[in-house]
Amino acid sequence: MTATIVMEGLVKQYPNGVRGVDGVDLSIADGEFFALLGPSGCGKTTLLRSIAGLETITEGTLRIGGADMTDVEPGRRGVAMVFQDYALFPHMDVSDNIAYPLRIRRIPRAERRKAAADTAGKLSLAELLERRPAQLSGGQQQRVALARAIATRPDVLLLDEPLSNLDARLRLEARTFLKELQRDLGVTSVFVTHDQAEALALADRIAVMRAGRIQQVGTPGEIFHGPANEFVASFIGSHPMNLNDGVIRGGAIESLGARIALPRTMTREPAEGTAVRWGVRPEYVRWSDADTADGDGDGDGGVDGRVHAVENLGAQNLLTMRCQGGRLQAVVGEDPLPEPGRRCRFAFPRAKTLVFDAETGELVGGGRR
Repeated sequence: MTATIVMEGLVKQYPNGVRGVDGVDLSIADGEFFALLGPSGCGKTTLLRSIAGLETITEGTLRIGGADMTDVEPGRRGVAMVFQDYALFPHMDVSDNIAYPLRIRRIPRAERRKAAADTAGKLSLAELLERRPAQLSGGQQQRVALARAIATRPDVLLLDEPLSNLDARLRLEARTFLKELQRDLGVTSVFVTHDQAEALALADRIAVMRAGRIQQVGTPGEIFHGPANEFVASFIGSHPMNLNDGVIRGGAIESLGARIALPRTMTREPAEGTAVRWGVRPEYVRWSDADTADGDGDGDGGVDGRVHAVENLGAQNLLTMRCQGGRLQAVVGEDPLPEPGRRCRFAFPRAKTLVFDAETGELVGGGRR
């Protein structure tokens, strides 16, 4: 059986009239690792719970593997879920925790203990089967929760912020482990996260959500380089995108006391005098002395100002420059850095400049689509 997930016009409306999910159309392929990404309260967990059957769907349809699951009870959907807090039974050992869903299905004890042992072996838990949750580290508890979910051999694996309770180092290790596990299992997986770095690293495709609606669906590369609107552009990225107001004058953007070249690819040409928002990621900005700066290259943009702050990020540094009417940030290496107060120029490639409609926030120029 294929485990494609198809949602058409999916709505979850609460008694007070609030729509946690507002008309979602989405298709997730068999074996895909798919992320639902967005800020707190955007509806991503509600959508995940709707797939699981833990939330009643108000409108629309949900199909899993081609079968209509809109009103099917959770236990008959072929879905397993890993919750944010792991929800392990403290009085049971690891083996019994993993085997518990099989016990509910009245699988014989010998068979379910064998399934628990086999699953534990895949997740490096074989030596921990007799321990209880309180005797495990956070990372080990997370793996037990995963083992319990996959022991049932689900068609779909749902993960509700599975790494959020781990510290930073464990989270990175668990991220690699989770991606390898999903690839080995080949199970259709949907995970919820508010951490865009996690989504970019793990997912085959991402749906960015806001206020119950999907803003954009695409691969990590498509969403990072070609955001559909200003919200997606500002939400995605390890460092916030530089976003500033500008006005179209003479075929360029007047902003920050400079003229910024329009991207070569525009979905529509803004009329003279049109207000726009333009952006460039700090990773693509470079700095030089304002007095000795060379030409900006083939249509590159450049803005003059004074360095306001220098933040050490380890192998990189974040420079913040204040300029006429706004500011720009640049992520640079460990080369000699300017002192705060020094005049300098921040330059960036024309190909990396994005232009958004000032009223709608929609992308109108630039980006890799």
